[in-house]
Amino acid sequence: MIDVKLVVDLNRCQGYAQCVFLAPDVFTLHGEEALLYDAGPADGEREHVSQAAAACPVHAITTDLPVHHDGE
Repeated sequence: MIDVKLVVDLNRCQGYAQCVFLAPDVFTLHGEEALLYDAGPADGEREHVSQAAAACPVHAITTDLPVHHDGE
């Protein structure tokens, strides 16, 4: 499979850190508000990245994955 592609709009990100909890191998908070992320995480992170994108309260995360909805 092809690795996941993702982009985070850092101007929109408010540092809620839901992504850090859901995909800690992809997203990291540096300090209280600076988000660092892997723009090309491994395919094994696909589900976690999808969940992180869906959980972002300000929709700052864009991926090439379908949006994850609980129960689907």
